[in-house]
Amino acid sequence: MTTPTTIATSAPTRPYTSVWSDLAQVEFSQGYLQAGPFRTRYLHAGDDSKPLLLLLHGITGHAEAYVRNLAAHAEHFNTYAIDFIGHGYSTKPDHPLEIPHYIEQINHVLETLGAKKAYLSGESLGGWVTARFAGLHPERVEKIVLNTMGGTMANPTVMERLYTLSMEAAKDPSWERVKARLEWLMADPTMVTDDLIRTRQAIFQQPDWLKACEMNMALQDLETRRRNMITDDDLRAIKADALVIWTSKDPSGPVDEGRRIASLLTHGRLEVIENCGHWPQYEDAETFNRTQLDFLLGRGQAAQEATS
Repeated sequence: MTTPTTIATSAPTRPYTSVWSDLAQVEFSQGYLQAGPFRTRYLHAGDDSKPLLLLLHGITGHAEAYVRNLAAHAEHFNTYAIDFIGHGYSTKPDHPLEIPHYIEQINHVLETLGAKKAYLSGESLGGWVTARFAGLHPERVEKIVLNTMGGTMANPTVMERLYTLSMEAAKDPSWERVKARLEWLMADPTMVTDDLIRTRQAIFQQPDWLKACEMNMALQDLETRRRNMITDDDLRAIKADALVIWTSKDPSGPVDEGRRIASLLTHGRLEVIENCGHWPQYEDAETFNRTQLDFLLGRGQAAQEATS
């Protein structure tokens, strides 16, 4: 009789999660909208009788950035997380992508969905697009959330790091390069699970991804970025109620930048989520969901106004 061999294994520091486990108990659909000339991929949850909420990801990102937020928001909103053009599995134009191109896509998405107005929440590039959209089309916006938004800073070091990590992963979508790109987003690198790496790797392995990445990296070029940036006057001109979400460990800029943005908005306020990087909606979904929904639904607003 042989003695069984005991194999020592180290316990993971946190429970394993996957995109599927995040969505397993969510009633959702995945599909494509023909939004004007743009085939736009989406994840959708919620009743279409509810107000429309668009969730907009960051540069080289995709709709799965919001898998941990769909269930909570679908209780109150007709919620769509979309892939921007040049990203994910949406149409990939063969020209450099600047903010007006993303604005055009959003307008077409609203038209396709038959929505006159929407709530918008954008992370990084998505926040940049959201702010510009709110300034250009105030009649189409309810409230906006600017989550670690881009477009107000042009830090050459950050831009070069982001460009290098993204293009290296586009040229060689190996496990390690895709993992390194995702780890840039997180304060805690253990949040980058194998499942998340594989989800993004599959996108980066598309035959047209290298060209697409070159096109969506246009905003990391200093001259291109400058002509698309959100100025202080642009922020002052936004009249929608706006929540700025920043994090204590955001790699793109300090909390002071979030505070400055909020102070310039006519109806802006700041919430800081601790111990998160550039993806607080994923890294601390519970806090993000509560914070964003409290704002979108006006929960606690009366109490705040009474004490102010």
